[in-house]
Amino acid sequence: MPTIGNVQLDAPFFQAGLAGYSDAAMRLVARRHGCPYCVTEAMLDQFLIAGGKGLAAAQLNNADHPIAGQLMGSHPTEIAMGAKILVQLGYDVIDINLACPVKKIKKKARGGHLMQVPDEAIAILDAVRQAVGDDRPCTVKLRRGSDDSVEAERHFHRIFEAVIELGYAGAIVHGRTVEQKYLGPSRWAFLRDLVQRYKPEGGDAPLLIGGSGDIWSAADIFRMIDETGVDLVSVARGCIGNPWIFEQARALQRGDAEGGRRSPTLAQQRGVLREHFELSLSLHGEKKAGMMMRKFGIKFSRHHPDGEAVRQAFITVKSLADWEAVLARHYAGDGPGVDVALARPDEAEHASCNEPLGAT
Repeated sequence: MPTIGNVQLDAPFFQAGLAGYSDAAMRLVARRHGCPYCVTEAMLDQFLIAGGKGLAAAQLNNADHPIAGQLMGSHPTEIAMGAKILVQLGYDVIDINLACPVKKIKKKARGGHLMQVPDEAIAILDAVRQAVGDDRPCTVKLRRGSDDSVEAERHFHRIFEAVIELGYAGAIVHGRTVEQKYLGPSRWAFLRDLVQRYKPEGGDAPLLIGGSGDIWSAADIFRMIDETGVDLVSVARGCIGNPWIFEQARALQRGDAEGGRRSPTLAQQRGVLREHFELSLSLHGEKKAGMMMRKFGIKFSRHHPDGEAVRQAFITVKSLADWEAVLARHYAGDGPGVDVALARPDEAEHASCNEPLGAT
């Protein structure tokens, strides 16, 4: 099973950081369905340093471990300060985002933009390692390049080799370029070649190598491992409104092929929908939870046999009473659900990095 520094996982998959989605409520629901490890939404270093609401939002629930705090920033000194704060808050792993393709972030020299300027990226990675030392393992999220040019690939390998030299415990690589954002297929062949290049046959890789991109079902997790040789698989858009993907993956891990395909019944969906709203309510209060849970309801509706009607009902939700009314009307029985792996979302429907927490 994968090991990230001193953090031992009991399954080769995890929930990615998803801006606007993967708050503590979503993470706790995922964990209750078999997710062994989670990454936070990207947090701006300045957001943490400023304290106040930023620092409060980074506080952890005792049940939310092991967890990586994902950082994004433009300046080595500031991101190092942010990393120290995450260590003090009790995060198990410090993760650096060099992957976010959002234009606003790119303009501010953060995330995926840094793939074009390897000196700046390496300075940030070095500053974090020096700040954290041996207190916590560090990981990095990368894309396979800023674009498809030869120069971009050279920049990628220069950064990746610096990650190894600096003693990072792991790197999660998205098989799309920054320029691609979330359009087109993730190039798994790049992940396979990366593993073959940096993981000697029969030997130990200098760090854990994870893969990301086009994981829509539990079967995709193990297909990526088989086809590329990665140690760990990041589940991103495929787990929004679908915590059962982790349960199904656990079943496949046990050799239970039927369990790996089993869709949640309406009663199981109803239980999770109620649980997720209540967790969000405890975190955010009713007004904000009502607004946030609309988008989750839309994603969850894909499991329902009458998905479009349920989707429209969730769009109007403003309160717990509204949410319960949708459950009473559409989830009263215990009929079968829909296999969402057969109805994958549009590629451009969601970017797993919109704006990091604290973006301005």
